[in-house]
Amino acid sequence: MKLLEGKVAIVTGAARGIGAGIVLKFAEHGADIAFTYVSDSSAEKASALVDRCTALGVKAKAYKSNAGDFASCETFVNDVLKEFGKIDVLVNNAGISKDNLLLRISPEQWDEVMTTNLKSVFNMTKLVMRPMMKAKAGSIVNMSSMIGMRGNAGQSSYAASKAGIIAFTKSIAHELGSRNIRCNAIAPGFIETDMTHYLAEGDAAESFLKRIPLARFGTAEEIANTTLFLASDMGSYVTGQTLSVCGGLNV
Repeated sequence: MKLLEGKVAIVTGAARGIGAGIVLKFAEHGADIAFTYVSDSSAEKASALVDRCTALGVKAKAYKSNAGDFASCETFVNDVLKEFGKIDVLVNNAGISKDNLLLRISPEQWDEVMTTNLKSVFNMTKLVMRPMMKAKAGSIVNMSSMIGMRGNAGQSSYAASKAGIIAFTKSIAHELGSRNIRCNAIAPGFIETDMTHYLAEGDAAESFLKRIPLARFGTAEEIANTTLFLASDMGSYVTGQTLSVCGGLNV
């Protein structure tokens, strides 16, 4: 059974890693997909991802767009509405980290993390609200992190941005619930991607694994499966929640 047949989904920051996994999972379940990437170096991967989606029989298009810039997001959302006709699902996945002790973080680094991780969620959510409200239906899924729930030395900016996403999610669930629009967050733990491969090597990996009851790192597909649940009618009575997908790290 295809859980997103006939739906149109937006995924930000999706040329690789968790975002790409979500795009492919949605395509497998019948959704037409519009996704973003921000750097020229990701263009080739984005194009290849479009090809993989269209091979699954859905419509897919990649857009170079900066989720942290409101004007760029406005152009993107308008283009998607023209191209696809509607927006049923938004996944706010764009994110970066600039890890360092607070003593060494520059104001510019702090602002960059907040803009990419948190302001992007505001930008995209604000812009998809009206078409979703008009349709009286929609699902918004925001990518937070276990670091946003636990904190971590050297990650104050990242933790603050991801904690902000959780609070934002709860508030939007209250605001939009009466319009049949759901808003939830996912808090991944340690997930194997090309951005985190260094965590899975040597003594660092052993240290991390000792903290995880399931004794392994998660996969992008496992995050994608959770996103699919929240985006589809399988999660039709779930809103304002943060689902921890962390192998028990929060136990």
